[in-house]
Amino acid sequence: MNTLIKDFPIFASKLGKKLIYFDNAATTQKPLQVIEALSLFYAKQNAPIHRGLYKLAENATALFEHARETIAVFIGASDPSEIIITKSATESINFITTAWGMESINAGDEIVLTELEHHANLIPWQILAKKKNAKIKFIPIDLQGNLILDDLSSIITERTKIVAFTHTSNAIGTHVDAAKIIKQAQKVGAKTLIDACQSAPHQALNVRELGCDFLVFSAHKMLGPTGVGILYIKQEVQHEVPPYQFGGGMIYEASYHDSTFLKAPQCYESGTQPAAQVIAFAQALEYLNKNISFDALRTHQAALCSQLIEGFEKLNGFRVLGPVDQLKKQGHLVSFVHDNYHAHDIAAHLDQFGICVRSGHFCAQPLANKLGIASAVRVSFYIYNSSDEVKSLLSALADIGY
Repeated sequence: MNTLIKDFPIFASKLGKKLIYFDNAATTQKPLQVIEALSLFYAKQNAPIHRGLYKLAENATALFEHARETIAVFIGASDPSEIIITKSATESINFITTAWGMESINAGDEIVLTELEHHANLIPWQILAKKKNAKIKFIPIDLQGNLILDDLSSIITERTKIVAFTHTSNAIGTHVDAAKIIKQAQKVGAKTLIDACQSAPHQALNVRELGCDFLVFSAHKMLGPTGVGILYIKQEVQHEVPPYQFGGGMIYEASYHDSTFLKAPQCYESGTQPAAQVIAFAQALEYLNKNISFDALRTHQAALCSQLIEGFEKLNGFRVLGPVDQLKKQGHLVSFVHDNYHAHDIAAHLDQFGICVRSGHFCAQPLANKLGIASAVRVSFYIYNSSDEVKSLLSALADIGY
């Protein structure tokens, strides 16, 4: 897997030092194949999709819809019409809280989240709950950051209308037992939304097997361009989800006083879509399909997590956050704190060695407060990272005195 780094032009631009990129949970680097697909569209294929009747526009539309089909196959959707293009996973969640939530949540209803959530899967539900006088409940975590699922029946009840949860925590790497949560939600007739931003890049997903109603993830976290979010809406629930925004491209017929809309997915995609980016994202998925198996990727990333965690045991003052045993077996990120040094200072120190990490609360401030920290350092791995890079990281951290 380490040979794949040759496909990523950014790593050939050393800028005075070798680049070691460990901020993949935020965004991944892009292989040449994706960059070329983006450039090719603008150079030779550019035309408005779903509009022109000339050959260039029809070809662009075909490429765009082929990309939608590629995405649908990648996550095991029943039909490409279940794949909705948005500008980000954040917009995808806001789409559901606004379009579905404003129609389906009423006073006294309950929304269930977890204590692991990214702000993008917390704040929109907070706003909805306040507008509709609904209640938010949380599935709690233990001291290691594992979800406590023993008492789900008292949390997900007949009052629950939706359970929205992260599949893998972006902050501490906890992998969530989606099947158990969805099973309880289905018992009470509640909808489910999975934030798969930290799982879609790292494991095979099948939305039919998961049984979720909604699922979201981001292209840029899995080798694709920025500006593309994916929203899966199960066909069986689309009748409960009215269009989120209105305008060109989603109209079947309009008059000065009324209008009717196209069927899904077009009714959900008003305005000009990011065709070049979506087509390039399909190339990213094809790159992953061609070059990796997710089982091998999990083994590779878990080995790097284990190497880093075990390396901390030989250094003074470091403490790993999250479920350590789980991270060693199936993790792709490790977050840590130091007894005497602020996370931002550690990140700045590592930057002197060309090592890129994330520091802060990772847009999960309530979780950071729950864990009793203000800030942490996050090291997140992907397909181009290596054991030698972890050794370089540990060597640079050894320079930090106790």
